[in-house]
Amino acid sequence: MTPSASTTTRTNTGTATTSRGVLGTSALRPDGLPKVQGRFAFSSDAWADNMLWGATLRSPHPHAAIRSIDVSGALAINGVSAVITADDVPGQLTYGLIASDQPVFARDVVRYAGEPVAAVAADHPETARRALAAIRVEYEVLRPLVDAEDAIAGSFPAIHPDGNVIRRQRVIRGDQNFTGEVVVEGTYEIGMQDQAFLGLEAALALPDDDGGGIELFVATQWLHEDQKQIAACLNLPTSNVRLTLGGVGGAFGGREDISLQVHCCLLALKTGRPIKMQYGREESFFGHIHRHPARIFMRHHADRDGTLRRVEARVVLDGGAYASTSSAVLINAVTHMQGPYTCDIATVDGYAVRSNNPPCGAMRGFGVVQACFAHESQMDKLAAACGMDPVEIRLKNAMTTGDKLITGQVMESVAPVERCIRETAALPLPSALAETPDVLALPGGSGLTARTSNIKRGIGWGVSMKNLMYSEGFDDYATARCRLADGVVTLQFATAEVGQGFVVLAQQIARSVLGVDTVLLEPISTAIGSAGSTSASRQTWMSGGAVDGACRVVRERLFEHVAAVHNIDSLRLAINGTDVVDTMGALRISVATASRDLVLDETFEHHHRATEELDENGQGNCHVAFAFVAHRAVVDVDTELGLVKVVQVATAQDVGRVLNPLAALGQVEGGIAQGLGLAVMEEIVLVDGKMRNPSFTDYLLPTALDAPDVVVSMIEEPEPQAPLGAKGIGEPPCISVTPAIVAAIRDATGKDLARVPVRPQDIVFG
Repeated sequence: MTPSASTTTRTNTGTATTSRGVLGTSALRPDGLPKVQGRFAFSSDAWADNMLWGATLRSPHPHAAIRSIDVSGALAINGVSAVITADDVPGQLTYGLIASDQPVFARDVVRYAGEPVAAVAADHPETARRALAAIRVEYEVLRPLVDAEDAIAGSFPAIHPDGNVIRRQRVIRGDQNFTGEVVVEGTYEIGMQDQAFLGLEAALALPDDDGGGIELFVATQWLHEDQKQIAACLNLPTSNVRLTLGGVGGAFGGREDISLQVHCCLLALKTGRPIKMQYGREESFFGHIHRHPARIFMRHHADRDGTLRRVEARVVLDGGAYASTSSAVLINAVTHMQGPYTCDIATVDGYAVRSNNPPCGAMRGFGVVQACFAHESQMDKLAAACGMDPVEIRLKNAMTTGDKLITGQVMESVAPVERCIRETAALPLPSALAETPDVLALPGGSGLTARTSNIKRGIGWGVSMKNLMYSEGFDDYATARCRLADGVVTLQFATAEVGQGFVVLAQQIARSVLGVDTVLLEPISTAIGSAGSTSASRQTWMSGGAVDGACRVVRERLFEHVAAVHNIDSLRLAINGTDVVDTMGALRISVATASRDLVLDETFEHHHRATEELDENGQGNCHVAFAFVAHRAVVDVDTELGLVKVVQVATAQDVGRVLNPLAALGQVEGGIAQGLGLAVMEEIVLVDGKMRNPSFTDYLLPTALDAPDVVVSMIEEPEPQAPLGAKGIGEPPCISVTPAIVAAIRDATGKDLARVPVRPQDIVFG
């Protein structure tokens, strides 16, 4: 989102730039200009000579036994080169991020509406569609499991060999018999949200001439994880499956899981020709995972002065038909149930379950979004019960560095929670609604339905914390290579650029560390070691640390070379601007001159500190680090029609250190837009396991006209653990803005709204 007629953004980070684009400046993205000019090659633009088109046949049923599949009709169509089913998979028949439980193609049973059953390759997309229609599948329709509670109760037969419960995790700490002087409780529901990225899934697979390997150009979030899963399904060595990142049009977690990758490669190997596959918008809804819908019961215990003493919670996440990252999402949810507040006693019971609903997995906020809506709704209830205002009770319980979490882990991260709240509160409120306002500023906007006499204004708060990087002992690392020759740096990494801006950050790091102006980027591919996934707000820390480390090693070698040539101690050398200088003498030589006829090439692997799995009571140091944020939302509500206009969102976010002010602001604005969507409009509607709104006509998204005035304060307290002092920015903006907006609607209406998105009928009828 960028500032528009309905979006005014103010920030205290500044936007000063320098021509060199070093750290701390608003350096421009190398892919920015071609994107706005329409010249950027997205994965859907990939093309090859002699190319065929691939397409996927999907189940119309959420749960059914497959009795037979007849592909003869499809093969008889002129222009169809291949039809493949589960029988054509040469290697592992299943794939998955954490558990390999999802079939490449359904063989005996389908477990969700949209599950792949077969794929075709043809000379034209229309031919491929005709071929799909000619495949005859005989189904025996079975009763679907659609209620997560039935999965927990064990009243429904197992829909998967691994059972209906993916994971159960408890967090037990402190006196389990404690009862507070003030007790408040509630049950909260969060709907299924789609990542709704604009660039649809697409890939181009090129088989080797001998059929012994394949090259895939694909929009993804984790090249090496895709490579591992694809190779296992193709029964090929990993080295024979080479991936290059295609242009990515957004991700938000929806590209972490395999979608069309294996199908595309199988068809290419089967036909011996390049295969292109791409989804339309409806198929995209079926082809990737979504945010977990959740039901959360919470009970808070406090002293009469508002001191939080105990949290109780029961968390149920519907993971849909396959596991994806549900077990990790559950861990995030249950370990964040206290919110950014001190609390000594916890009783949390969490479930992630299978159902015959569409699979769910990673989405921006990763389990913390669901937890935050519940705990922030509870904090407002607690404030009312204690006779305190929403800001006062949050300040009273604000977490600080050194506090213990409900998992027993010590908060080692910089934790400026109180500062986040106070700086948000200090940001200016919007002007009152004018007597004759611009109609576009009213709830309902261009619909011209709202009357000012029916409009009530409300203010609401949300505060949250979010873990950074992977948890529970995962071997998380990132790799980068730096080459310096004749004053030019070339960087290589496998960090998926999905819009977060790492392609410019990497250049900023190299310019700052090595004093160069020209920084070239190699194609992002599996030709170098893994960078991990672009998720978990981790790439600035992890891949940024890898690029920084590689550049620093190259700098050391450059200093050694200059020191040898000029007969001085290399420890006296430093980079000043674009020069190597002797800090104790008169030597000053440009980096370009110092590196003439010299090639310095180093690869560096960055790891964060170790974490550990939780024990049976949910105790352990399972997370690496945390970031914090506060949101204050101002809304106007037409109480007669149930329409909402989010007027302003003010936020102060803990970022550690701002490395690129413009990019940081973009992340904050985008996250707020996604949180707004979940608050008042975005939801995948399911009826008996079938998706009823797989289109941007019926799945509603915020537009520029829905964008609020965003007022931002970046809190810079460098994080000692982080290689660059910076924390990930991408996820926190979308987490507590949702409960802040809902709290503002409650403030305006007096309604006890316990479900998101809030629908017009919820406001009108309660």
